[in-house]
Amino acid sequence: MINLKIDGIHVQVEEGTTVLDAAKSIGLNIPTLCYLKNVSDIGSCRLCVVEIEGYDKLPTSCNTLAQEGMIVRTKTDRVVKSRRMALDLILSHHNLICFSCPSNGACELQNVAHQCGVSESSYPNFRLPGIEVAHVEEHPFLGYRPDLCIHCQRCINTCSNVSGCDAIKLSSRGIFRSIVTPFGKDWKETDCEACGNCAEACPTGAIYKKEAKAYRAWEIQRVRTTCPHCGVGCQYNLLVKDNQLVGAEAVDGPSNGGRLCVKGRFGSYKFVHSHDRLTDPLIKDRATGKFRKASWDEALDLVASKFMSIKREYGSDALAGFACSRAPNEDVYMVQKMVRTCFGTNNTDNCARVCHSASVEGLAKTLGSGAMTNTIYDITHDVDAILLVGSNPEEAHPVIGMQIREAVRHGAKLIVVDPRDIGLSKQADIHLKLKPGTNVAFANGMCHIFIKEGLIDEKYIDEHTEGFKALKKTVKDYTPEKVAKICHIDPDDLRAAARIYATAKKAPIIYCLGVTEHSTGTEGVMTMSNMAMLVGKLGREGCGVNPLRGQNNVQGACDMGASPNMYPGYQSVLDPAVREKFEKAWGVKLPTQLGTHATDIFPKAIKGEVKGLYIYGEDPVVTDPDTHHVIKALKALDFLVVQELFMTETALLADVVLPGRSYAEKDGTFTNTERRVQRVRKAVTLPSNSRLDTDIICDLMRRMGYNQPNLTASQIFDEMASLTPSFRGMSYARLETEPTQSLQWPCTDQYHAGTSIMHVGKPARGLGYFYPAEYTPAQELPDKDYPLMFTTGRVLYHYNTGAMTARTEGLVEISGHSFVEINTQDARALGIENGERIVVTSRRGTITSEARVSNKTNKGECWMPFHFADGNANWLTNAALDKYARIPEFKVCACRVEKLPKEDAFDSRGKAITQQMIAKQWRKKMDKTISKALG
Repeated sequence: MINLKIDGIHVQVEEGTTVLDAAKSIGLNIPTLCYLKNVSDIGSCRLCVVEIEGYDKLPTSCNTLAQEGMIVRTKTDRVVKSRRMALDLILSHHNLICFSCPSNGACELQNVAHQCGVSESSYPNFRLPGIEVAHVEEHPFLGYRPDLCIHCQRCINTCSNVSGCDAIKLSSRGIFRSIVTPFGKDWKETDCEACGNCAEACPTGAIYKKEAKAYRAWEIQRVRTTCPHCGVGCQYNLLVKDNQLVGAEAVDGPSNGGRLCVKGRFGSYKFVHSHDRLTDPLIKDRATGKFRKASWDEALDLVASKFMSIKREYGSDALAGFACSRAPNEDVYMVQKMVRTCFGTNNTDNCARVCHSASVEGLAKTLGSGAMTNTIYDITHDVDAILLVGSNPEEAHPVIGMQIREAVRHGAKLIVVDPRDIGLSKQADIHLKLKPGTNVAFANGMCHIFIKEGLIDEKYIDEHTEGFKALKKTVKDYTPEKVAKICHIDPDDLRAAARIYATAKKAPIIYCLGVTEHSTGTEGVMTMSNMAMLVGKLGREGCGVNPLRGQNNVQGACDMGASPNMYPGYQSVLDPAVREKFEKAWGVKLPTQLGTHATDIFPKAIKGEVKGLYIYGEDPVVTDPDTHHVIKALKALDFLVVQELFMTETALLADVVLPGRSYAEKDGTFTNTERRVQRVRKAVTLPSNSRLDTDIICDLMRRMGYNQPNLTASQIFDEMASLTPSFRGMSYARLETEPTQSLQWPCTDQYHAGTSIMHVGKPARGLGYFYPAEYTPAQELPDKDYPLMFTTGRVLYHYNTGAMTARTEGLVEISGHSFVEINTQDARALGIENGERIVVTSRRGTITSEARVSNKTNKGECWMPFHFADGNANWLTNAALDKYARIPEFKVCACRVEKLPKEDAFDSRGKAITQQMIAKQWRKKMDKTISKALG
């Protein structure tokens, strides 16, 4: 510890603490402008200067470390005069247009000037001639006014050190320095990701969110909530003006550290007020195919009577209900409770079935818990290496991507295992660009090298695992040369990757859908555990096996028991003691047999075995593989109910559509990818006839004969926690009072602090299980008729089906239509140029899209995002299922690519038709289809 005096007060701080932080620790406020903690401490503004005995000059406190015996004074005449002079100079080239500035009322320069008693500059205006009109505003979301810039460089350091983009530069023109931003006419050609972190860091109105012109700081209320997009669980404030969401600003949450991505900052609120929100219950006339508005009583009476009629005639298992992985935990809990108590079946599931069910199944088998082992912060800070497998976090989990870039800047080695050249490939020490579907072979090869080169942790294996001999026998044949042949990689690169990961003191495995969405997805996940256990990287800081869950609450949807084999908290439906506990709590006899997985419901519907289906907040027509197959199944049902915000393609097929509410209109909780439970808070009330989703479900349950009172979100959470050991210590009261306003399960009693790292001491199942997986090729491989391998993924600017993000105009402007990435050699052989429209065909369907020609994919492989309806990839994908988790093989199928025939490539005037035009036409077509359906 360091002892010093500041303004006569004795202060004791840890070694390495700055004078600025030392002063803050005793409540002394030293003004700053250019300083941002852990981001920027260049000391250029000179406002934080102090007097220190023994120093001739006034040092800047933001980057001066406290020393033993130091005597500091913060308010001497010399210090005050220096600060006022610094402000005087800053204001001399700052355009004082406070009334019209979007940062008026939230301007740090205003506040500091007021604090220091400076209202204007005593110097003549010293701005660069012509700079007043050089405003840069071509970007969809962000703008720059050079005349308001004070050259503090916080934007540059934020872009570099927080976002990791380096898209903002400092340039010079004679004696003038200027900031060069990527918001001009060429913004699409820059490295800017439109995250807006720079605008939040700007202490003036120089870089600003364009939407901020619509409000002033004193007009808005802030409501803290959790992002509704990916599984990172970023914390932010929704900004509310006159019951209207007008923006979002980052909060320093445990998983995002004050960062947001473009979707969180700009795509998280506009959809809430979208003009096409469903407002009233709708009932379809099957004879005409048109919907009509109905009262809630009529709609819910019809739903209850139809479902109960099917149950009486065909039995409970002729019904099923899917929960929404974007909805709060409380909603999901009530869905699975309704299916089990009213339908009388375990036929309940959620969209994890098609994304991370393999993680739940695989990690539970090998470790005893099917969830991420460590925290986001832990696996991206103070680590020596990162093994990133089948994951593109810069696009799919952008705020984690930012933190991985930060880890690499700080010296962590990065191994990327991915079939494409993703952004992080450029920063990787090794990129294993393996053939899609060969993850098991890769992992077995890594294990082979660990064993052969003596890199294993024998003590950990002996004390904490079982099955090592069987694994050793299996991987013996997976030599680097054999694996290289299977995976199409260099054997020496595999050896280097194995050595880096095994010898690093702290090295997490981070993986995503590139591992899970295969017919061998569960085995792929179990081989991730094999690697970690072999080298003892489990139950430790900076290590573990860490699946990045795709949707905001897909972890929570699994936790809440929306699964055909598990009650909430992963308690088996086959365990008589567990079942008896839930029967006692819920007051009914519960089904004793396993339910049917969502992906198996569709074949059963086609066969007539499932007659009625309730879908809350999911759109399987768009999200599930083999779209023809899904549509056929839904049309085969006797009765389909969809509870939704919008008229989705699935809702168009429904008999009854029930309008629910968005995350911004309700209270609840989301559970992020690191098992962290965080609050969702109501921000606005919309004028419509929609209802709280939990009230809809409770009302429906009563009509089906189960006496379920309407409960608040807090009451539902308490009921769930009372039945779920891993949540027993949680409550809304605790979530409000915890320092991070969050808790990670397991949290077993009210005094338990939650669990940041799983499997400490030993794996949750007692002994970690080595699963000896043999490599099996994908179910459908290229042949002479379908010579290319087709795989799918995400892009940064959209989320899943685009139901939320496609209703934000700026996101559509940045990325608004489908495309297919094709290898340069394949494109040349097919005579396809970059940007041309093409036809892509698989054994299940045909789509048209735009060719993106590059070497991002290997020869013989193509890749497509699945967000865009104008060329939906799932018309092509294969519904082949994993034998354990029943997850589909989205990541591998066979296709052929052809140039679009000339007659289809030009309109009647001879003008080339672009995919962007097709996308606009598709949106118009959907609007017409919905209008027609609504009569």
